[in-house]
Amino acid sequence: MFGYVSPDAPYLFKKDEVLYKALYCGLCKSIGAGCGQWSRTALTYDMAFTSALIHNMRGEDVKIKKERCIAHFIKRRPVAAVDDTTLALGCVNTALAYFKLCDDKADGEARGAFRHFYKNGFKRALKRHPQLAEIIANQISRQSELEKSGCAIIDMAAEPTAVMMRDISVYLLKEYSTEDSERLFYSLGKWVYLIDALDDYDKDVKKGRYNVFYNVYKQPAADLMKECGKAEITFVFDMLFAEMRQSLKNIKFHFNHDLTDNIILRGIPLKTRSVFNRKDCGKCKKEGDCRMEEKNEQI
Repeated sequence: MFGYVSPDAPYLFKKDEVLYKALYCGLCKSIGAGCGQWSRTALTYDMAFTSALIHNMRGEDVKIKKERCIAHFIKRRPVAAVDDTTLALGCVNTALAYFKLCDDKADGEARGAFRHFYKNGFKRALKRHPQLAEIIANQISRQSELEKSGCAIIDMAAEPTAVMMRDISVYLLKEYSTEDSERLFYSLGKWVYLIDALDDYDKDVKKGRYNVFYNVYKQPAADLMKECGKAEITFVFDMLFAEMRQSLKNIKFHFNHDLTDNIILRGIPLKTRSVFNRKDCGKCKKEGDCRMEEKNEQI
């Protein structure tokens, strides 16, 4: 997950905003402790969300204390304490960042050169949690094979990322893993892959890179969200939202889950609408433009 998971901020309680930021800072420190300082630069709030889910499902209380760090050395900030879960998630974040940059290099992207900066961090992640690194490596390899074959089936193309997230959750949750938690993480993984493909559609078509939606519809970027294409893509995402909601109902949470509910039930659909709007109008250069249009429509 790279930058797509976010809350619906206006509906986020202050206590949950503090928790979210504390989890983010705690993961930053965990990555530094487990994978080295440079690996901290790849951290996203997506892993903070995953940390909130895993801690709550496992019944592990998040201990928060105020600390300073290099980025915030003047004023102390709430920071979640480093524990086994955050150290493991730090390894996941580092491995995902490393493989993503390797993929960028294979695609001819200039930023792929930065993979060397994360190589040592990946080696440390591999040593600390070899099973997690194996899960990620296997599914990324499977993803690459599907893309090289020109897969034109939406569910099949998203399967490796979905399975990767499911298997990571099983490893982290251990005895707390259930069919419903597996389905939730599977759906989250599938959503991340598909929203990324939809968001990058224009760029992928322009550069001649693989994109499952292009392989299915063979439409120019301006025509993708017209007529049957939009209806079918909307249906795919609506089914994912329904699956997430149903799984969420049956999962036992040990603590308050307002934060993760906000992200899953409001933030993820909102992010999806923002991407849809950009594809629809073809003029919005910033997500905020589409978000403003959504507010005006509600008014």
